[in-house]
Amino acid sequence: MMLKLFVDRMSQPSRALLIFCKVNGIDFEEVTIELFKRHHLSPEYEAINPMKQVPAIEVDGEFKLFESHAILRFLACAFPGVADHWYPADLFKRAQIDSVLDWHHSNLRRGSVGVLLNTTFGPAFGLPLNPQAAAEAEKTLSSSLARIESFWLKGDGKFLLGSSEPSIADLSLVCEIMELEALDEKLHERILGPHEKVRKWVDNTRNATQPHFDEIHAVLFQAKERLKKSRSNEGSGGTNTN
Repeated sequence: MMLKLFVDRMSQPSRALLIFCKVNGIDFEEVTIELFKRHHLSPEYEAINPMKQVPAIEVDGEFKLFESHAILRFLACAFPGVADHWYPADLFKRAQIDSVLDWHHSNLRRGSVGVLLNTTFGPAFGLPLNPQAAAEAEKTLSSSLARIESFWLKGDGKFLLGSSEPSIADLSLVCEIMELEALDEKLHERILGPHEKVRKWVDNTRNATQPHFDEIHAVLFQAKERLKKSRSNEGSGGTNTN
């Protein structure tokens, strides 16, 4: 199958797809859709994904699919050689992974996106920063992180659901949490500092998917440094000319 991934590496779910494909040796063509440049709003991309979001895929020039969790499930089932632990054939284990993925969107993702848009990325999309909305989103995010620790990270397992190996749910949720690297250091520490178990799980998932994890996240780490420099210049009254 000829696979195209329509992605932006600054997008959390886009990174999850890219890492998954690289870890599992799935050949693909990466088509960059830059969100900050509004590429996702073009008529050409709307023909790929009428929801005008990333990521999306195209298979053999005909089959198109959007929504990252649906894509991860499809890739795990459609391509040979994908290790069973990513999305097990066992229907009971698979259902548990599905439950994590369904929970993710209305909890962890809702909180993280709300914090990021209202403290950091909003102006890039023409949106004002909203401290009140950020505070509400932070409550949702912190509650979600606590729930991961108390429920989804079970027993002595290194990964979600007490597993000894990562699943597509681990990859999706960890890429979501990694986006918080863009926050200023104090806010980042306030949110993630109390959650040692979450931070250990993030490290476990990162280590299990190297070197691809750091390769795909390089753009985020670069953005983090630019934002840090910009905040430093603003704090000192200087002008950022980069």
